Amino acid sequence: MTLIHTPIVSRRAVLAGAAAVAVPVGVARGQGATTPTPRQTTGPFYPVDWSGDADGDLVRVTGAAAQAQGVVTHLRGRMLDAAGRPVAGAVVEIWQCDAFGRYRHPRDRADGRDPGFQGRGRVQADADGAYAFRTIRPVAYTGRTPHIHVAVLRPGAREALVTQFYVAGDPGNARDFLFNGLNEQGREAVLLRLVAAERIEAGALLAERDIVLG
Repeated sequence: MTLIHTPIVSRRAVLAGAAAVAVPVGVARGQGATTPTPRQTTGPFYPVDWSGDADGDLVRVTGAAAQAQGVVTHLRGRMLDAAGRPVAGAVVEIWQCDAFGRYRHPRDRADGRDPGFQGRGRVQADADGAYAFRTIRPVAYTGRTPHIHVAVLRPGAREALVTQFYVAGDPGNARDFLFNGLNEQGREAVLLRLVAAERIEAGALLAERDIVLG
């Protein structure tokens, strides 16, 4: 089952999504909330396997001995339409490499992959359009600045919005061809500003990023 090609959500995914967004999320401010989130490429490592553990917590994998390596990062925001109204029920997927730059994908190198990192997650936005993931701070790998891939399918839509989120202030952004392929407004709409989140989890970071569907 894939969101990009087959927009069908399992009961487990819906329940996982509801649990993941149980903490209320306010509208992110100063992040170009009225600017439609720009599209970006899906990339070569869109997950081919969504079976098993694929909920909103990418840091803990069922059956793994330890949680994922890397800095725990809480990613939160709201799904909005172009008028700033919440989009309830939208399905949100993210996928990214682990702390060693490896994707959970058969085309990427399996040696050195972190078995404690889920690699991909799927949630459903709540009645206020809120979504939330627990993941790790994205890391760079050869040719790319740190980023998180995102796919969103709103209710009734036939095509998903696919984009990528980037870490504000990361020096690799200046050299990343996909990030710099966006205009200034587009770049602002996909930046994550990471802040300390001790009130949520010791040593963790928090990024709030609304997604605006044009």
